[in-house]
Amino acid sequence: MTVKAILFDLDGTLVDSNERHVDVWRQVMEEAGYDIPREALHAQIGKGADNYVPALLPHADAATVKRLGGRHDALFEADHLQKVRPFPQARALIAAVKARGYKTLLASSAGGEEVSHYVDLLDAGPLLDATTSTDDADRSKPDPDIFAAARQAAGVAAVEALVIGDTPWDVIAARKAGSQSVAVLSGGFAEAALRDAGAIAIYRDVADLLANLDTSPLAR
Repeated sequence: MTVKAILFDLDGTLVDSNERHVDVWRQVMEEAGYDIPREALHAQIGKGADNYVPALLPHADAATVKRLGGRHDALFEADHLQKVRPFPQARALIAAVKARGYKTLLASSAGGEEVSHYVDLLDAGPLLDATTSTDDADRSKPDPDIFAAARQAAGVAAVEALVIGDTPWDVIAARKAGSQSVAVLSGGFAEAALRDAGAIAIYRDVADLLANLDTSPLAR
């Protein structure tokens, strides 16, 4: 079936924020008395707090998950959000995809206000058909809820939606939602991890994908 909608992840895909999220999670965990290696913190990036915290602290109860997630969000907004910058050609890729006739949507594990901030940062509002966030989902990635909500907002079948993301969790969530995915390496995950998760194509970053758009899975 023909792809009709492109669902873009944000963090690590369109905006350069993953390492900042790792920094914040490290501070949060240290404040709470946990010494977790940076590599382990990075490995779970791409999940919302509901899945991130239990992956690192399997015995954490719901109150702890909520408390640590809230602390992360407060620190990130206070100290990092305004410093995040788009990756080169991020907006140009969205514009090129839109010009090819696809519906374009953002589908992020971030909260709605953060997603709105990035829409403004990218100056992408006129290019987007819709956005979805954790506010639209019961569970964050790698659960399929966010991509399922985006696909429904686009009014297309799951097989008609293609995800662009940077983490194995994006790829897994897309697969669970019934969609294929293209991955970029700009989030700091190994190509093998993205391929093993099920990405059908992998590019260095969104600029690389844009430069190779005519031979990519997004070609028409």
